[in-house]
Amino acid sequence: MDHDLHSPAALPLPDLGVLAVRGPDARRFLNGQLSQEVLTLEGAAVRLAGLHNAQGRVLAALRLVAWADDVVLCVLPRAAIAEVRALLVRYLLRAKATLTDESDAWRLEGLWTTGPSDAAVIGADPGHGGGLGAAQREGASVTWRHAHDGRRMRLTPLAMPDAEAPAAPDPASPEASARNAWRLADIDAGLPEIHPATRGAFVAQMLNLDVLGGISFTKGCYTGQEVIARAHYRGRVKRRLQRFEAAASAGAGMPAPGETLRLADGRAAQIIDAALRPDGRMAFLAVAPYATSGAAASGADETEAPETRAAEATPRVDATPLPLPYALPD
Repeated sequence: MDHDLHSPAALPLPDLGVLAVRGPDARRFLNGQLSQEVLTLEGAAVRLAGLHNAQGRVLAALRLVAWADDVVLCVLPRAAIAEVRALLVRYLLRAKATLTDESDAWRLEGLWTTGPSDAAVIGADPGHGGGLGAAQREGASVTWRHAHDGRRMRLTPLAMPDAEAPAAPDPASPEASARNAWRLADIDAGLPEIHPATRGAFVAQMLNLDVLGGISFTKGCYTGQEVIARAHYRGRVKRRLQRFEAAASAGAGMPAPGETLRLADGRAAQIIDAALRPDGRMAFLAVAPYATSGAAASGADETEAPETRAAEATPRVDATPLPLPYALPD
């Protein structure tokens, strides 16, 4: 693992939070809004799900934890919870469920090391992202496989909830260095994070949510399903989330999420996330046409946004394509 040697085995993730959906209709309600099958969600799995607009574009990526029969905990960035809650509440109508930001009542941690029960954690639920999300209870906590590299995440209820949200660590602190290492590991694992600039910009398959087990193609209707299903069955998605590495430009800073770059082969690549490695090189995830698709110059499909098709991509970057730990569809 390419993380800071001084990083703790259990890394606090204070930038993540919990949106709790409670009530007898909690599962039915979420099942009608998210791309994941929620009715059959069990404690043995934590599943990735997407919240989409009517055009099938991703507004948020959530991890769903079945805490109880009538409680589903949605793990996502704290900064997105208020907006996601506001979007969902609009569709609550007569459903017997409540949506509450409970971030201060839970502790979220990333686990670098594998524990004695890790074989059980990563061996279950192979039908969802190759074992991603396979989970088990450990005392009061639930732990699940977060990525193909074996990293796990742990969610624990707090006996006394925090009075206020934790402050971001000092950028020079060991905690900030460890958190950046976790972010780099997520980039290497091909896990997309939705930022304000990329919210609503990409259809689910462009962010590989289908490959990561975040979409059920057999469940009932949900917002955006028609576009997502059409892209799946007609095979019309020509751009996908891919992984790259490049030398960092002196004084240029990291490219921001949503920024468009022109790769050396002429393809336009729209940044999803980027971070600096300890050796000074830049690692990033970007949505781009397949290298062999011939789509660099033309061939836009129905899932592309007009502004993306028309944009002239600058600046140019000499980036090296790197493999993902999972296979993309042909």
